[in-house]
Amino acid sequence: MVLVNTRNPLNIGAAARAMSNFGFLHLRVVNPYELAFRDARSAVGATPLLAQAEEFKSVEEAVAGFSLIVGTTALSRRDPQHKVCDLQQAGRLIRKRLNTERVALLFGSEKRGLSNEDLSYCHWLLRIPTREEHRSMNLGQAVAVCLYELARDAKSGTSQEKVARATAGDLERVTALLLDALQTSGYHKNSPSKTNTRSAAPADEKIRRLIRRMYLSSADAELLLGMLRQIVWKLHS
Repeated sequence: MVLVNTRNPLNIGAAARAMSNFGFLHLRVVNPYELAFRDARSAVGATPLLAQAEEFKSVEEAVAGFSLIVGTTALSRRDPQHKVCDLQQAGRLIRKRLNTERVALLFGSEKRGLSNEDLSYCHWLLRIPTREEHRSMNLGQAVAVCLYELARDAKSGTSQEKVARATAGDLERVTALLLDALQTSGYHKNSPSKTNTRSAAPADEKIRRLIRRMYLSSADAELLLGMLRQIVWKLHS
C-alpha cells in the first residue's frame, strides 16, 4: 500500500488499521503532509504496522521494486490515459498476481488524488463503484473497501504464471534510456512546458505509460535495456 501526499495523519492511521484488519502489512508513504502520522490515534490495533511504515520522497522511489502498480481514481476531473477497471475486476486481476509478484496499490491525497505524473507510474487504474453524484470517498474508507475486495476470495488468486515480470525500477531504466535516445536522435526536444494544455502531457509521462503498456517480463526488460544502451552509445559517439 502506497499513500501519496496524504494530508491528514488520521487517514494514514485509518488506512493502517484497515491493512492490519485484512492482512496487508507493508505500508509506504510518499511526502506525508504531517510528519507525526506514526502517532495517529486512528491506527487502533495497527501501531506496529504504522511504526514500520517506510517513507519516500517520490513515487518513483516508492514503487521501484514492484512489478505491478495500480492507481486509484474517482474519475471526477480528468480523462484517464490508462485502462480503468472496476473494483471487482481489479480484485481478480490483482489476486492472480499477488502469489508470484510484488504489487503496489497507490492512493493520492485527500484533496486532489493522484497527479498525472503519479499516474504515469501505474500500469492501470481501479475505481470503486460509487454513485456518480458523489464519487469521492474518505481515504481510510477507500483503502478498507479495496483491501476487503482483495481479501474476501483470496483462494481465487491462485496463479500458474511463472514468468517473472519487470519491476518498476527496470521499467524506469528503460524509460530513461528511451528518452535519451529520442532526445539525442532529435525525435523530440525537451518535454513540453507545464503551461501547455492538459492534453500535451510531458514526454516522460507519455513514454512511461507506453513502456508499462508493453507488460515486459524481467528478461525482456534486460534485453531491451541492452539494445537501448547500444543505441544511445552509438548516438553519442
